[in-house]
Amino acid sequence: MTTGQVDRTPATAPALTARRRITVRGVVQGVGFRPFVHTLATGLGLVGHVTNTGEGVVAEVEGGPEALARFGERISGEAPPLAVVEAVEREDIAVVGEPGFRILPSHGHGPSRTLVSPDAATCDACLAELADPADRRHRHPFVSCTHCGPRFTIVNALPYDRALTTMDRFPMCRRCAREYADPADRRFHAQPIACHDCGPRLRLLTADPADRGRPPRPAPGPDPVAATRRLLADGAIVAVKGLGGYHLVCDASDDAAVTLLRRRKARGDKPFALMARHLSDVEHLVRVRAEERALLTGPQRPIVLLRRIPGPARAPGAPALSEAVAPGSPDLGVMLPYTPLHHLLLGLPGDPDGPRLLVMTSGNLAGEPIVTDDEEALRRLARLADAWLTHDRPIRIPCDDSVVRLSDGEPLFVRRSRGHAPLPVPLPVPVRPALAAGGDLKNVLCLAEGRRAWLSAHIGDMDDFATQVAFERAEAHLEQVTGVRPQLLAADRHPGYRSGRWAERNTDGRPLVRVQHHHAHIAAAMAEHGLDGGRPVIGVAFDGTGYGDDHAVWGGEILLADYDRYHRFGQLAYVPLAGGDTTVRRPYRMALAHLRAAGLDWSDDLPCVAACPPDERRLLARQLERDLNCVPTSSMGRLFDAVSSLAGICHHAGFEAQAAVALEAAALTVDEDTGSYPFDLRVSTADPRRPAAAETVADPAPLLAAVIADLRRGTAPALIAARFHAAVADLVRRSCALARERTALDTVALTGGVFANTLLAEAAARLLRQDGFTVLRHRRVPPNDGGLALGQIVVAARTTPLYGGVGLP
Repeated sequence: MTTGQVDRTPATAPALTARRRITVRGVVQGVGFRPFVHTLATGLGLVGHVTNTGEGVVAEVEGGPEALARFGERISGEAPPLAVVEAVEREDIAVVGEPGFRILPSHGHGPSRTLVSPDAATCDACLAELADPADRRHRHPFVSCTHCGPRFTIVNALPYDRALTTMDRFPMCRRCAREYADPADRRFHAQPIACHDCGPRLRLLTADPADRGRPPRPAPGPDPVAATRRLLADGAIVAVKGLGGYHLVCDASDDAAVTLLRRRKARGDKPFALMARHLSDVEHLVRVRAEERALLTGPQRPIVLLRRIPGPARAPGAPALSEAVAPGSPDLGVMLPYTPLHHLLLGLPGDPDGPRLLVMTSGNLAGEPIVTDDEEALRRLARLADAWLTHDRPIRIPCDDSVVRLSDGEPLFVRRSRGHAPLPVPLPVPVRPALAAGGDLKNVLCLAEGRRAWLSAHIGDMDDFATQVAFERAEAHLEQVTGVRPQLLAADRHPGYRSGRWAERNTDGRPLVRVQHHHAHIAAAMAEHGLDGGRPVIGVAFDGTGYGDDHAVWGGEILLADYDRYHRFGQLAYVPLAGGDTTVRRPYRMALAHLRAAGLDWSDDLPCVAACPPDERRLLARQLERDLNCVPTSSMGRLFDAVSSLAGICHHAGFEAQAAVALEAAALTVDEDTGSYPFDLRVSTADPRRPAAAETVADPAPLLAAVIADLRRGTAPALIAARFHAAVADLVRRSCALARERTALDTVALTGGVFANTLLAEAAARLLRQDGFTVLRHRRVPPNDGGLALGQIVVAARTTPLYGGVGLP
């Protein structure tokens, strides 16, 4: 983050000895900041003291002007690895003349505005100890220090002291207590400090294969990790307790184990994530660019989506990968070990051979939140796991792995969670204390006050009761660690969203503002790019579903928007969505609906027609003719589904956006310039009684006709997919050019889940930049509904007269 500095130094020349109070705000507690200040001050010959307060770290330093100046420069530039310095304030005060430099106890237990660090991957120093037989923490599964280890997932409340974390049940032994109290030690005030003598304990529980109804029993043997590695090598599925919840783990090279896990978890064809011991273990499978390597090896250690190498040749000695890990996916989700336990599972130098690639997927059933509680893990994962590698350090709050991909050379979040939550997103405008409930898919909630917005970790899809309980826990925990007490609530306008219903039940007299789905998406993009809302942007919001002002399902929208209002400038033409979720799961139904709307026959030679059973086809035709259980939709996500089926690529979707992902995967196999298909972009004859009607409408009828013509010429599905992507990118270009002609606006925000498709997003952004537009793409929050709450916060919190908001239209 950018370091802001407030210098209150008087204009008069300083004396030979001066004293200065320096307040450092940001993530500066629990990250080794006070010992860093101690070392910096003493190295410069300064005296004084440093302490933690509710506002951050406060140091008073005394000495010569040159040493004070160097101290002020280095305090932010050389901060510890996990520190995030947001601001440094300096104030000259009276000389005291105290001897030496001291670290004072923390004080100020009122409302806190300091920031909790996210969990961080094991640092190199701790890894060296883990692998050193002469070190007392050799093979200790919980080795950590002020530079690494759990933070957010163990914090109960602030200030960040051991007594207020889940480590409070583990009294320190004498050696750990000595390190904890020594300012010269890198474990000074490291709250997760532990060792073999006083720390958490691992245990391995195994189920009886002959009677899975019996409770799991402790496995024999002194080393649970070694026993787990043997189980994994033998094809077992093990539930492993991590930082933010349980993972289900198996050998990624074992076809039978991966297929069994996929069946047990009801995963369909949705890709699994991989954990590799070293990057060299996957370099024969995927392309790893320098920026991706930095993401993989940094302290956040997310899952990084890496493009697969077509038909990779297996290098000698390289581990194999089961085809069942990510069938049909153009990417592999790869992460490196981020806890000592992961390193032990994958093996230290000299360990017996074991799996070098592990499937690491969230410990849950499809649609449920990740499991964190030990007893719950034994119950909820009983039909999924053969064994449980667990420990007795409680997880305070669930925190799934973050998922990132590289786009246009910059990180693009698919899921923002471990390693990033609860770091705040800076806001370009001040907001009153507020809570945004997010959406019902990929739910993330948000608390904000002033110029900071704190987003929760990924919570999940709200259609499961357990996820709703997890939502309530996450909200209460986020209030505890931020000190924000919301005066206002925000939620999506969809009347059926469970997140919105929760907000209604929990207003407690506070106002609740309903924010239109795509307005929130655009506002999120504006906020993370620092726009103050003084000038509208052209917002291109493409996704699968969002509740429209006319009660239709929106999702292919061009909105002219600032934080206070929006106008629907353009839309994809409405087609009937017959049967709701049934059609989402069966893309051929969406293809047939689009063909009917375009006046194109359901000819038997079309793949989508052939995929639809005759009885279902007759019922669907009758449903569309009579407009029974049909909601109009302008969703671009549904058009992707339709073209995917029409081209014969994907007819059944076992997970969200599967058809669109398969369409992108096919298009990525085409290298040459393919040309494009036409959209008919026309000015709407809007009914003045329908204020939600758009000024321009993009009709895909000519595009669909062109696809059919290509199919009948024998054009390859991959080429059709590439031409479709080019068509949508060109539609974005034409729509934004028309909006600029009418409004003189020249900034475009690309948002919504469809823009997680990097092929489309990069093509659209490139065309817009060629036309002189400033293009905003998501970098701090996902373009999908995981970023929705940020936009809700900025829109809703500005409706208060306190900050001069003008309200929603």
